[in-house]
Amino acid sequence: MARIAVVDNSKLKDMNKKKYIQSLCPVNRAGKECIYFEGKNLLIDEELCIGCGICANQAPDSIKIINLPQELDKDPIHRYKKNGFALYNLPTPVFGKVAGIIGVNGIGKSTAIQILAGILKPNFAKIGKEGGVDELIDYFKGTEAQLFFQKLKDGEINVSYKPQHVDLIPKKFSGNVRELLEQVDEKNELDKIAESLELTKLLDSDIAKVSGGELQRVAIAATVLKKANLYIFDELTSYLDIKQRLKISKFIRELADEETSVIVIEHDLIALDYMADLVNIMYGRAGAYGVVSSVKAAKNGINTFLEGYLKEENIRFRDHKIKFDIKPPIESTERFSLIKWPEFSKKLDSFKLEAEPGELFVNEKVGVLGENGIGKTTFVKILAGVIEPDKKELDMGVKVSYKPQYIDNDSDELVINVLRDAIKNYQVDLIRPLNIKPLCMKKINELSGGELQKVAVAEALSKKADLILLDEPSAYLDVEQRLNVSKIIANIVEKRKISCMVVDHDLLFLDYLSDRLLVFSGEPAVKGKTEGPYSMEKGMNSLLEEIELTLRREDESGRPRINKPGSVKDREQKSSGKYYYS
Repeated sequence: MARIAVVDNSKLKDMNKKKYIQSLCPVNRAGKECIYFEGKNLLIDEELCIGCGICANQAPDSIKIINLPQELDKDPIHRYKKNGFALYNLPTPVFGKVAGIIGVNGIGKSTAIQILAGILKPNFAKIGKEGGVDELIDYFKGTEAQLFFQKLKDGEINVSYKPQHVDLIPKKFSGNVRELLEQVDEKNELDKIAESLELTKLLDSDIAKVSGGELQRVAIAATVLKKANLYIFDELTSYLDIKQRLKISKFIRELADEETSVIVIEHDLIALDYMADLVNIMYGRAGAYGVVSSVKAAKNGINTFLEGYLKEENIRFRDHKIKFDIKPPIESTERFSLIKWPEFSKKLDSFKLEAEPGELFVNEKVGVLGENGIGKTTFVKILAGVIEPDKKELDMGVKVSYKPQYIDNDSDELVINVLRDAIKNYQVDLIRPLNIKPLCMKKINELSGGELQKVAVAEALSKKADLILLDEPSAYLDVEQRLNVSKIIANIVEKRKISCMVVDHDLLFLDYLSDRLLVFSGEPAVKGKTEGPYSMEKGMNSLLEEIELTLRREDESGRPRINKPGSVKDREQKSSGKYYYS
C-alpha cells in the first residue's frame, strides 16, 4: 500500500526525543535506515516505512504516517520538501464556466491554483527540481487537462490571478487606488469595472487607508482589468459584507463566456453555489496531503462535500454528514427574558447609530446581519460595555463575554495560558471539537488567522457569562470549521442556558446557527439603525428583499440556495413576499 510520511521538525525540537523515536522503529532495528537524520532534521524513508505508526504515536503533533487511497497510483504533482505536504492532481479549467474549489484549510487549494497560474513550478516529488508545462502535459496525458496545458504552452491561454492575502497590497504598492488600477488596466475599462464593483468613490483614496473589504474589491478589479481568458480568484469574499458578497458573486458569474474560464476558491457556500457552475472537492489530511476530486456540477458537488463521501472514488473523507434543519422555526410561548435594552444612540465622528428597544431570551442564538460600516460592531461593543451610548449609561444587568472583530495577535503568551479555564472546564465542549490541543504550546503571535480565531472563540465561550457576543467568528475559517463552530456555540448555549449574539457575513453560517435575527439598515459610514430581533423568516426577508434575491431550501441537504434571478421559483417567492423560505 502506498503511504506518505509527514514530519514537522519545527514542532519536534528535542534531539533526545528524536533519537529515542528513531530507536523504536522496527525497520531501523532490523538494520535498515527508515528513520534517519539530515543535520538536525528527523526524516522518514517512505519506501522502507511499514506503516506501524510507532513513531507517530510518540509525536502525534509532529509525525503523520498516512496510508493513501489506492486510486493515487501516480506521484504527487508537487511536494514541498522531504516528508512535507504532497498535492495530487489539479483542477481543470472549463471555458464558459465558473469552477469552484471546496476543501478545508491546509489541504492544498492555494497550491493547486498557484500551479495553474504559473506562480509555483511543480516538482513532481523531485525535491529541489522544477517542472514545467511539458511535464504537466505528459503527466495528464489522455485527459482534458492535457489539452489545457498544451494551449497554455502554445500561448493560447493568458492567466490573471488574485491572491488570497489582499491585506499585503498596501505593503507592495504606494499611491491611490486609481494609480494602482491604471497600471494593470489592459482593457481600458477602469471606470466601467470601478462602477460595477462600487469603487468609483474610492479611486482617489490612498491605498494604505482603504478598509479590508475595499481592498478585496480593488484586488478583484485589478484581476479582471488584465486581458486574460483564465481568471483565478483565491477567496474573494473575505472582508466583504453580505450584500457585497452576493453582488461580487453575480459579477464573477458574468465573467465566464465561451472564450473565458474562471476558477474560485471560496468558503462561503451560498456565494459559491450562486457563482459556480462546477465544483472540485479537495480532500486528504490538512498539512499532510491533498487530492483534487473529479469535477462535478455545482449542486451535486456541494451536496457531496456536505455528505462527506465521494461515490466515484469510493472515498469517505468525513465521518459524518452535514445536514440543515429544514423545519420552520417554531415560536415558543414559554420563553424567559435574559436582557432588555432601551432605545439608545451613539455618534462617532460623522456616523450615528440609532438602536431601537430590544430583548434577548434565555437559550437563544441571535444572528446580526447588515452591511459593513453600518454600526453592528458599535452596537455589540455597547452591549459589552466597551463603549457607552450617548446621554445614558446602559446597565445590562448580566455578565457579558465579548470576542471582538479584530483580535490582538501581538502577545507572546502561550495558548495554554490564555485558555486555562477552557482547558480545565471544557475539554469535551470546546478544546477537542475545536482541535485546540496542537496549538497549546504555541504563542499567540505564532498562530495563523484561523488558529487565532478558534482560540478567541474558545476563550469567549469558556468565560462565566450570561450573554456571549461574538463579532465575525467565521473569519479565516473553512467551511467545515464554520459549521463546527456553529454547533459548538449552540451546544454551549443550550448546556449553560445562556444566550449568544453573533455578528457575521456568512449567510449559511447564520442560517445554520440562528434562532432569530437582528438586522441593521441605513447608509454605511453615515447612519445605522437596528431592526428586531425578528424571526428568521422576517429578518431574512428584510435583507433579501433589499438586494432582490430569494433563497430556497435544497431538497437533499436542506441547505439554503439562491434562486436564479428571473427563474420560476424566484418569481413565485417574490410575488408572495417570501424571499426566504425556511
